[in-house]
Amino acid sequence: MTVKEKIALFPHSPGVYRYYDSSGNVIYVGKAKDLHKRVAQYFVPPERLNTKTRLLVSRIADAQYSVVDSEADALLLENNLIKQYKPKYNILLKDSKTYPWICVTGDEFPKVFITRRMDKSGGNRYFGPYSSVLHARNLIGFFSEMYPLRNCNLKITSEAILRKKFRPCLNFHLGRCRGCCVGGVSKEEYQGWIEEIVHLLTGRGGEILQHYRALMGEAAERLDFETAQIYKEKAASLEKHYSKSIITSSMDTAADVFSLVFDVNEAFGNFLRIRGGAVIQSLNLGFRMQIEEEPSAVLSAFIAEIESKFGTLAKEVIVPFLPDVEIEGVTFRIPVRGDKLALLELSAKNAKEFHFNSIKQKEHTDPDQYRLSVMEDLRKALGMEVLPRHMECFDNSNIQGTNPVASCVVFRDGEPSKKDYRKFKIKTVIGANDFASMKEVVNRRYSRMLAEAPDDLPQLIVIDGGKGQLDAAYQALAELGLTEQLTVVGLAKRLEEVIRVGDPYPLFIDRNSQALKVLQHIRDEAHRFGITFHRNLRSKAQIHSVLRDIKGVGEKTEQRLLLHFGSVARIASAPVEDIAALVGTELALRIHRELNPELFPG
Repeated sequence: MTVKEKIALFPHSPGVYRYYDSSGNVIYVGKAKDLHKRVAQYFVPPERLNTKTRLLVSRIADAQYSVVDSEADALLLENNLIKQYKPKYNILLKDSKTYPWICVTGDEFPKVFITRRMDKSGGNRYFGPYSSVLHARNLIGFFSEMYPLRNCNLKITSEAILRKKFRPCLNFHLGRCRGCCVGGVSKEEYQGWIEEIVHLLTGRGGEILQHYRALMGEAAERLDFETAQIYKEKAASLEKHYSKSIITSSMDTAADVFSLVFDVNEAFGNFLRIRGGAVIQSLNLGFRMQIEEEPSAVLSAFIAEIESKFGTLAKEVIVPFLPDVEIEGVTFRIPVRGDKLALLELSAKNAKEFHFNSIKQKEHTDPDQYRLSVMEDLRKALGMEVLPRHMECFDNSNIQGTNPVASCVVFRDGEPSKKDYRKFKIKTVIGANDFASMKEVVNRRYSRMLAEAPDDLPQLIVIDGGKGQLDAAYQALAELGLTEQLTVVGLAKRLEEVIRVGDPYPLFIDRNSQALKVLQHIRDEAHRFGITFHRNLRSKAQIHSVLRDIKGVGEKTEQRLLLHFGSVARIASAPVEDIAALVGTELALRIHRELNPELFPG
């Protein structure tokens, strides 16, 4: 039976399907509300599929399925099978790092500490994971301030305490531990502290705060002001802790929040768990997509991964768009205003920061992939069809029309290619006419490239300037017949807006994006290169007009004089004898006469 014949028998039921290659390896696992309809979508005319999906279909040698009761069950089964088989074409978790958890041990007198390994034997309870170990450490520090818990590794039991098996340690003498090992605190009181910590870790801090205030009031009523002060200080510490946490205005808010940022074939997600109005968990996860996937499918994979880590979702889940599954008992909400929108924006901010940090990390660990990612961002921002792997930027330089020059700098894969830099003296334009100068230089640059290296034309041309310079460059390209092949944009300095030909509205690229930074880099490099060239020409012109016009003064004589005296003004004021010591009497007299014409009238 062929694969097509086999999938024709797939049922119209929710479930999970698996594709196998000729070696019997699972290469793709997918979920479906209707197995028959979903799988049939792969076996359509090839032109209706993208390149990577066509490659997947070409390698399918067998297909199998498993029927489940609901979409939610299909989502969880898909997640488990992907982890089991790690299929080549599935959405896969990018990072395998172990996140920190806070562990509350199952001992008679429990310990509370940070760990990256989970061992639930012995009644250990785990809370987290936390994206930032600093967050987990801050919580442990807060617990240490509030509760004098033990942090030793002793096996403390009631029997061992009665046998006086232990001696108190330094923490006991410093007041950091009540000494449960020597009976300094009862088991009931110690367990009360632990339950309060668990309440805080599960977002029920508001209950503890109200409890402290009630106990403070009761103590004050019976005139036990010392006890009232203790509870007042505990309530103040708890309020201070929450003031550093992110809390919504509604203290009874319970929700889970998901957000995603997409970048080519990768996605960067952030998850927030809100309980009691506070963010009690935050986790970042990255995903790699081997074939084109809908955003809704990526979100579903993200939700399944979180559900496998943290268990049942909240009844309300805040998302930027709907996933491609429905989960019984869970309402997916896309907020448009208020606290829930603020929570979604907070999650999106975390996802963007995770994306940015991943890119920066890739800059060092995988620079080639990093540069390709930046080029892809730039391609999307400018609406180009091809990656701008070869870019060139032009800048004009002149001061009051003198020594007009232009520069052309070249970037390849986002990096300067200095051997390809070119500088131009303006030949056909008289005076300070930036527009005409730009047209001349662009025409000269690409008419020569068409003649000598037509296969090395850039994908993107950047003009340092506004609409006038851009239009002039575009006219030059039009005369050469290159407007269809090349993209040309202008980058204005004032607001860093990108100007496009024929578009009356400038394009503003995110100021924090690496794409804009590349454009700024190439623009600044063109300006630096052009200014340096122009400054050198001006210096040579100034020196030449004074010394080199004197008969008998050549380049070496000029250098000798300037090195000795430091400037033309000092040469003019120097005694003839001093000049003669360097160049001889006859030439010294001539230099003195030419530099001081007012002393020799007529």
